[in-house]
Amino acid sequence: MTAVRPYFEFAKVAFSREATYRFEVFTSIGSLLVRVYLFRMVWTALYFHNAGIRELTLAEAITYSTVALLMSLVMDIDQTRLLVSKLDDGSIAMDFMKPISVPLYFFSDGTGEVSFHALLIVPSLILALFIVHIQVPDPIVLCVFFLSFFLGYLVGLLMNFCLNCIAFWTLEIQAMQLIVTWITDLLGGEVIPLVFFPPLVQGFIYFLPFAAMYSTPVLIYVGVIGPDEYLRALLLQAVWIVVFGIGAVLMWRFGSRRVVVQGG
Repeated sequence: MTAVRPYFEFAKVAFSREATYRFEVFTSIGSLLVRVYLFRMVWTALYFHNAGIRELTLAEAITYSTVALLMSLVMDIDQTRLLVSKLDDGSIAMDFMKPISVPLYFFSDGTGEVSFHALLIVPSLILALFIVHIQVPDPIVLCVFFLSFFLGYLVGLLMNFCLNCIAFWTLEIQAMQLIVTWITDLLGGEVIPLVFFPPLVQGFIYFLPFAAMYSTPVLIYVGVIGPDEYLRALLLQAVWIVVFGIGAVLMWRFGSRRVVVQGG
């Protein structure tokens, strides 16, 4: 218990730090509500002109976008971005001299930040219900959705950590982060449901890690991924967690060797 306590304190500090910026909290919720309204208008216009798709009804499309936007409050946070800033200013050298696990320190700091933003889902959901109607699936589907949401979060966490570890060699990764963000927005299903893509393209995109982050949980929620496909979808998410987990361990092991600490 004593060994875990420092990381718990790191998370508490990060949580308090996020709670300090109240204006950012209001703008986050406000911008989300604006996007919920805009997506409702877009889907309504598309389906009114028969430009929708058979896999999703209008109500399901609106529910899909709303749930994806609520998930983004957590999923869009780069939990380990502190690594890049510390490599940039060299302060990571001091962290290596402390009696802590440096990766766990980064994860703890990010966990505190994510925990605060996860709480914002509740008021955001309540306010969003004044704008749209969100369909609620059966309890079993909800349980599978939350499990898939958690697995998708781990995929994003480990993928971002691998990306941030590249800074051990390049120091600057902003361009790569922008590219990954654009690809995730396009192929992850946060903005455009992947069922809108041609069937041949869908078969390829569904196997990418980006779909495992957003598309899989939300498609489970709206019922496009049915009970007979739950196991396959969850296993694919688990595979990407293992792949990025191994990649994260190897990149940290080799990257951290490039940091030279001198002292006495």
